[in-house]
Amino acid sequence: MSNVIEYAPFYLKKEVSIPDFMLASDRLQSEFLSKQKGYVSRKLLAKGEVWCDLIFWETMDDAQSALKAFYENAAACAYLSFLEEENEDCEILHFSVQKSYE
Repeated sequence: MSNVIEYAPFYLKKEVSIPDFMLASDRLQSEFLSKQKGYVSRKLLAKGEVWCDLIFWETMDDAQSALKAFYENAAACAYLSFLEEENEDCEILHFSVQKSYE
């Protein structure tokens, strides 16, 4: 069961090929995220030009540890190369689940 949800919105660079980005996303998933302690699942979302990674973690410590390791991982750096540089609208947030409804 996930107790933490990571919300990471972003924009792709204008020249990005979506199929190439999806390959980088698959690589990020298989080589990094799926191997992190406390990882539960991930959704890659899009609406127009806005994209978002929604990642579910068991604990806040798991989410924060993975975020620290993210910037040192080759697959993660390759994924980041498709994203626009820092954007004030694209802050990574971690939410604690207060209640779940099925």
